Amino acid sequence: MRYVGRFAPSPTGPLHAGSLVAALASWLDARAAGGRWLVRIEDIDPPRCPAGATERILRQLAACQLLPDEPPLLQSQRDAHYQQALDDLVARGLVYPCACTRRDIDAALAARGLVHQRHVERPYPGTCRAGLNGGTPRAWRLRAEEYQSNQPSAGVNERPDAMFLITNAGVRWHDRRLGAQFQDVAAQVGDFVLRRADGLWSYQLAVVVDDAAQGITHVVRGEDLVDNTPRQILLQAALALPTPRYLHTPLVRGSDGEKLSKQHGAPAIDETRPLDALAAAARVLALPAAPPDATPAQALALWARAWGETYNRAP
Repeated sequence: MRYVGRFAPSPTGPLHAGSLVAALASWLDARAAGGRWLVRIEDIDPPRCPAGATERILRQLAACQLLPDEPPLLQSQRDAHYQQALDDLVARGLVYPCACTRRDIDAALAARGLVHQRHVERPYPGTCRAGLNGGTPRAWRLRAEEYQSNQPSAGVNERPDAMFLITNAGVRWHDRRLGAQFQDVAAQVGDFVLRRADGLWSYQLAVVVDDAAQGITHVVRGEDLVDNTPRQILLQAALALPTPRYLHTPLVRGSDGEKLSKQHGAPAIDETRPLDALAAAARVLALPAAPPDATPAQALALWARAWGETYNRAP
């Protein structure tokens, strides 16, 4: 298998220490495998993408010598491809329109004795699955519950080393760093959104369509996206698209224990001191220290060798 990896930042601000960890890890994984490394700009939420953010991210990557092997792909130019995927699912009865607001969902869950907890997914209660009941359609949801429940149960032929397995109990998959993973998508997430109430495309649909279009074989990204992976595997299966191998990297956390993020005011990496920024990311990834007189190119070569000795990239 020819390796193709990618780094896919959202241009809601410049790269910070946390996002550089994912960028470096994905670059190292591709280079250690002798593969290709791409950059995709996930700018499908224009109100959250300030002017100049994409250009700043590309300059920061270039300063760190993390250069893609072809021009970046912009999701803002891919609307027709997402619409085609949604139309396919509509034609096959795998999606339905939904009129629920977030308040409606919280009320329905509360009626079942469930209270939404911070950082925990709101499982969709299926309110609009059988019809809108006079409501105005706001979003489109995948029939995840029916799709999952129609899969066979795991049997004697289940392979414990399989990259993924969809059964009526949920999605089992293997993370190259975290090991065996499982999520009952129907129970823990429910029918999830593919097109939002504001007309924008969901992350889940866009990332699945674009990973397939770019021929991505390996995804390396932050650990905060682990719980998105089963939804994406389910959607890949529904669209008959290939499933990449996944590796989720450690998160950089602030002094309050929260994930370092643009929303929490994480400072941008200093483009004038690329080796310092890369060295900090390398420490998070448990890579060896580079010599103090190393250039960024020499440090990257050292880390690529160390990465290749740690992770098995075989398909």
